[in-house]
Amino acid sequence: MSNEGLKKIKELKFANKATLNTELKKNNEVKVKKEASPRPSNQLEGSLLGWYSVLSSYSLNENKLYSFSMFNEPLIIYRDNDSNIKCIKDLCPHRGSSFIGGEIKDGELVCPYHGARFSSKGNCTNIDRITCNHIVDTNYDNYAKKIHLYQYPCIERDGYIYIYYTGKAKTDINEFNIESKLEQTIPDTYGFNISEYEHEEVTVDFKADWVRIIENHLDILHIFWVHGETIPDKDVSKNVITSFDQEIIRDKYQIQSKYNHKDKDKGEFITIKFIPPGRVMIYKGAPETSRYVQVLDHIPLAQNRARVIVRHYRKFLKNKLLNRIIMFRQLQHKLFYQVFKEDYLILRTQTFNHQMGYIEKDNVKLLGEDKMVQYYWDWLQNAFIRDKPWELHPTTKNTNSIHEDMGMLYPPENPSLAIKNMRSIRMNTLIRALIPIGFIILLI
Repeated sequence: MSNEGLKKIKELKFANKATLNTELKKNNEVKVKKEASPRPSNQLEGSLLGWYSVLSSYSLNENKLYSFSMFNEPLIIYRDNDSNIKCIKDLCPHRGSSFIGGEIKDGELVCPYHGARFSSKGNCTNIDRITCNHIVDTNYDNYAKKIHLYQYPCIERDGYIYIYYTGKAKTDINEFNIESKLEQTIPDTYGFNISEYEHEEVTVDFKADWVRIIENHLDILHIFWVHGETIPDKDVSKNVITSFDQEIIRDKYQIQSKYNHKDKDKGEFITIKFIPPGRVMIYKGAPETSRYVQVLDHIPLAQNRARVIVRHYRKFLKNKLLNRIIMFRQLQHKLFYQVFKEDYLILRTQTFNHQMGYIEKDNVKLLGEDKMVQYYWDWLQNAFIRDKPWELHPTTKNTNSIHEDMGMLYPPENPSLAIKNMRSIRMNTLIRALIPIGFIILLI
């Protein structure tokens, strides 16, 4: 073959190769675009790191410290001298001690170890001063300028105290990049106006996995079997259990499950909403007309330790004097404590079975009525892979158990408040019984 012919063949091969490379590049670009396509609108977003309701406003006493933990990290909440809420890491930067046992003096946090005082300045967004009165170090002023408390953003709203938890506390609160809006979490966004309701509240503690507690509260049908004899509702009993039409609605902020009576005239039985990372809202009837709404906030204290703030909002029995006469608050607390006590064994055994790997697809089978639970777990598993919250402050078998030992303050794990509430009911019942007897004696 001539040199001219060989040259043409090479040019043709080169052209074909260039065309092939161009096509491959186009195909790869298409693949990348497909993989980067937006998530469907009914896919729940939200992170395990974000806004958590951790405390009610009236539970935070003036000049007192409230200690708790999030994903093993010990935290302190208190009010400064302007009554602003502060949330800090429970770590004194002087010698690494805890603030538990400390106090608030003139709005300043005082460490119980050496009396170091930490004050806020300006709008109280940055704590930057330590003052130990007995310090004689000539370099103290320079030292004080460089020592800081670690903190998290903290907001008080509608009687709830929220913190923006990332697992990485900062000395300057302005450095936080807040990626989610608080409005995506607050109750008013989801169908009812808090100002129209009165409420009762309890805080309960469990030695169980917090994700199992959330799952329990998303499963409304278990109340017929577990709580049917406790809840004073003629429609809630395993003897009258019936079937419902279930409708699941999902968007990027919530998973919602509506249960409608088969008998259309009865309308909606109940609506449940899950709002990540830890809020569950339960409406008796349709949200827009519900006279009774339950808000549950789940706080992951540590592995096998969780706290739940429970509020029952109502549009009935709003007269405060009548409530005192019939002891409505005490009776509601008694009901709350009993319901959670009934759930406790289930939650602890589920936690054990989950941690042992027994709750796998081959061992458990979900029903159609478990759709909401399944959607919750789909989101949760992806969130754990992405956020890795338990890797932020991991503990080992050698980690001191101080926070675990002192952390369980409320029923059902610590029954002291339930016992105190029952004593109050008995005492008030006795007083009410003695009043008419006293009148009769006076008349005689």
